[in-house]
Amino acid sequence: MNPRSVTLVTGSSRGLGRGVALALAKLGTSVAVHYGFNREAAEETAALCQSAAASPDQRFIPVCGDIGQAAGRRRLYDETIQAFGRIDALVNNAGIAPRVRADITEATEDVFDEVIDVNLKGPYFLTQLVASHWLAHPGESLLPDGYKLIFVSSLSATVPSLNRGDYCVSKAGLAMVTQLWANRLAADGISTIELRPGIMATDMTAGVKEKYDTLIAGGLVPQMRWGTPDDLGRAVSSILAGHFPFSTGDVINIDGGFHLRKL
Repeated sequence: MNPRSVTLVTGSSRGLGRGVALALAKLGTSVAVHYGFNREAAEETAALCQSAAASPDQRFIPVCGDIGQAAGRRRLYDETIQAFGRIDALVNNAGIAPRVRADITEATEDVFDEVIDVNLKGPYFLTQLVASHWLAHPGESLLPDGYKLIFVSSLSATVPSLNRGDYCVSKAGLAMVTQLWANRLAADGISTIELRPGIMATDMTAGVKEKYDTLIAGGLVPQMRWGTPDDLGRAVSSILAGHFPFSTGDVINIDGGFHLRKL
């Protein structure tokens, strides 16, 4: 892997995004470590990546921007280009859970808007910025088989949760966003993949750990364990390494078999 190649991983100051950044450090690419408000956490991720790096020529630099706001997305894009001079891959990972979980008969528009702005509108329009850059610089990617675009969705794209309908809608929408960008960019040699995590052990799920421990032990997840940030990171690494040269618009489940059906 060329250590000068650059991957922008949104939401990489913690959780799944940190796992992705660490996996990419081991793979050998530089990483723009995105944070919205917690620079200290992003600097911690950058330090961990530096320690795990495959090459001393890799760089790990925190970049800031509120994904849910147009000005924040522009700032993030600009800081990444200013810091590295390029973007070879974009991993749209940043996402939030609703700050208030409520049955869909009681859910409020303000919470809905917050979730949609970050989880759906954010990656849609950040991708617009990055894709426009790629289209203006064809054939310049330092990654195998060209530029790479990844959307991290969720099992909630297809599995309803009645107390967080806003989140489910955002992830279902993100699945369509993947299809849209895959169709738009395929002829330009840009691969677009959706990664769909299942029940993952992060700070977002810490409050429901006991509930899901019981469900997983009861067979909800066929592989009988929680997913980890490293599980997602290894999938991203495989895509960036060029292991899927004839794939675009595909959905790869990172869910331990949760999506399987049986009688």
